[in-house]
Amino acid sequence: QVHLVESGGGLVQAGGSLRLSCAASGRTFSSFSMYWYRQAPGKDRESVAGISWSGDMTSYKDSVKGRFTISRDNAKNTVYLQMNNLKPEYTAVYFCGAGTPPLGSGPRYWGQGTQVTVSS
Repeated sequence: QVHLVESGGGLVQAGGSLRLSCAASGRTFSSFSMYWYRQAPGKDRESVAGISWSGDMTSYKDSVKGRFTISRDNAKNTVYLQMNNLKPEYTAVYFCGAGTPPLGSGPRYWGQGTQVTVSS
């Protein structure tokens, strides 16, 4: 079992930045691929970014490439999502997920989410 807790969400103006964090506890964090997903009101949850257990591989939703950066610190059991040049359509609840390798297999464990609201 892995327990995930997201933080760092909030209200930001369009063009601004936020850094989300996801702290993990439980099973060995470094053995998991990590993901960020988001769910906007009335929409399905969608994948935003993923990172391999070692951090040497990453993947991004096309629309956030160049704006978002996923990273991890295995010594701190934490994964991050740096979000720059935010748009109002990025408003959503952002969820952290953990899954077994390989990257792309998807999360098995989920956090509770953190709200990101981008005002125009």
